[in-house]
Amino acid sequence: MITLLFVAVAYLIGSLSFAVIVSRAMGLPDPRSFGSGNPGATNVLRTGRKAAAALTLLGDALKGWLVVVAAGVLAPRLGLSDGIVLLCALAVFVGHLFPVFFRFQGGKGVATALGVLLGLNPWLGLACLATWLVTAGVFRISSLSALAAAVLSPLYATLLMGWGNTAMTVLVIALLLVYRHKSNLIKLASGQEARIGTRK
Repeated sequence: MITLLFVAVAYLIGSLSFAVIVSRAMGLPDPRSFGSGNPGATNVLRTGRKAAAALTLLGDALKGWLVVVAAGVLAPRLGLSDGIVLLCALAVFVGHLFPVFFRFQGGKGVATALGVLLGLNPWLGLACLATWLVTAGVFRISSLSALAAAVLSPLYATLLMGWGNTAMTVLVIALLLVYRHKSNLIKLASGQEARIGTRK
């Protein structure tokens, strides 16, 4: 029962879409109604409001990190296994992808995945962040940077912690993230993917 409660709370926290929340608070258009239609920091940036994009990025990443860290602190105190942390990591990520508060129309999960990875292992999160930054610096394409970081994340997890439950959890998150970018893969293949900061 406690495990289900942990997972449910993690999912509900993940369902808080900061792109929508921040946009409403700052009087901006719903990010699901323009550009890529994705409620994420990159699409919010297309409004030209860098502060709104930064708050979206911070909020989405923070919720992933907070859930994982909180689960890691509370689980041993309640006599729960370490597996609850991994379940909560998946739940908060899935909550972002399919938020119950926003008709299950969620983001692609890049920022939340970063927060989750930082919570699981700071070096893992930093390695993925560095991959994103380097790829973005070279190509200026957010989706390509996210895909590069996602593909490499299970490898980083295995190198840092060995092949086990954590690495398998990271693999599941990576596969879900790649799946959510399927439309971007098509645009990348046709050379039509928008670059960072481009308004639509």
